[in-house]
Amino acid sequence: MHPISRRDFISSTAAALPALAWPSALDARQGVGSDPWARVDAIVGGITVPRFPSRAFEITKYGAVGDGLAICTDAIGKAIAACSAAGGGHVVVPAGRFVTGAIRLRSGVDLHLEDNATLAFSQSARDFLPLVLTRYEGVELMNYSPFIYAFDVENIAVTGRGTLDGQAGADHWWNWRGTGPAAGARLTPDRTRLFEMQARGAPVAARVFGEGHFLRPNFIQPYRSRNILIDGVTLINSPMWEIHPVLCRSVTIRNVAINSHGPNNDGCDPESSRDVLIERCTFDTGDDCIALKSGRNDDGRRINVPVENVVIRECSMKDGHGGVVIGSEISGGARNVFAERCRMDSPRLDRALRMKTNSVRGGTIEGIYMRDVTVGQVAEAVVTIDFFYEEGDAGKYPPVVRDVDVRNVTSQKSQYALLLRGYRHAPISGVRLRDCRFDGVAKADVLEAVRDLELANVSINGKVFNERVTR
Repeated sequence: MHPISRRDFISSTAAALPALAWPSALDARQGVGSDPWARVDAIVGGITVPRFPSRAFEITKYGAVGDGLAICTDAIGKAIAACSAAGGGHVVVPAGRFVTGAIRLRSGVDLHLEDNATLAFSQSARDFLPLVLTRYEGVELMNYSPFIYAFDVENIAVTGRGTLDGQAGADHWWNWRGTGPAAGARLTPDRTRLFEMQARGAPVAARVFGEGHFLRPNFIQPYRSRNILIDGVTLINSPMWEIHPVLCRSVTIRNVAINSHGPNNDGCDPESSRDVLIERCTFDTGDDCIALKSGRNDDGRRINVPVENVVIRECSMKDGHGGVVIGSEISGGARNVFAERCRMDSPRLDRALRMKTNSVRGGTIEGIYMRDVTVGQVAEAVVTIDFFYEEGDAGKYPPVVRDVDVRNVTSQKSQYALLLRGYRHAPISGVRLRDCRFDGVAKADVLEAVRDLELANVSINGKVFNERVTR
């Protein structure tokens, strides 16, 4: 694996912005009708799903042994290098259990896991060196490599019906968190130090962590890349966030099953990325199922790239803090998000649609659309917008949330139908619900600093509302 040069990470932001400024199919069709859902076909049509030559490079031919014991990092790296040098193709992981450290994808490479194949990632942090440019909770730094990483490449994939096993647990990776069931004090000082460094404007080159520090790597992270496919694989036992495209363009995530209940085990977190399709995936997680992000605090404002043009459809959400979530690292903003035909149901799923931010994070969240979603039960609310997340109103960047449209969403059981908490000096605005039915609701809606809430044919415990509310 090749380390990122000093020039790479110092110039990362400048190089990312032109790539994300390329016109998309959506830009050319903003004026199509008055229905925002008319934009979905343009978004999906503008996404390039990579294709690969039929060449196959089986990792066992480069020395990998699938006995669950041998470390196969070098063999996998050689297979990827040979595939790339040949002009692209499929790096094939056959049936067996192959232990590996960090994997670095190159342009034109599909990492393909056959049936009964498992890539088991090492429990030794040293196997995820050298350091790479990455993000930790929305802040840039040099840290351990994500388990599967790509930087500044195009046309890459992780496919097949095999399993990616992060081998995280109470004694490995999860115990770096510092709180919760795997409590310990090791994470908190490093996390605090990183956030303090970005607050005082320390250059990314100086934010060096890794050995001797305890900031967990993400599982799959393409960084500043385009034309990405993740299809069919199962992910289990992740150290932290699981699928995390950063500053990427044209991303397809489909038919993926995620089952990982550790701390901060978000299922899929597109961050500062555009033109993203997430479909037919199953999420059973220890945190948000899908969480859209765009950088934290001053780092998010410095880079200033929103997450936008995201389509989520036909997914299943089980355990998690939220089904479809925007935030909390959302300082660069979010717009044009469409979620439809999803199923959410678990007593340990807290919310269906959730937006979380505060006046330290800030950010503008707009154009959030959900329709035809069936909720069995959630533990808190069907729709939550919360400006009091974590620090609350302690900063000078009041968030903006507007143009949120929810249609034909039903639920069977929840504490609240709506839990909306804005600031009086910066209210939530333009939330619309139409043709929704919420049954088994235990408590009255919480509506604080909400302007122009529109309810049209909305049933809560059998009572139908057609009204406009400002509070």
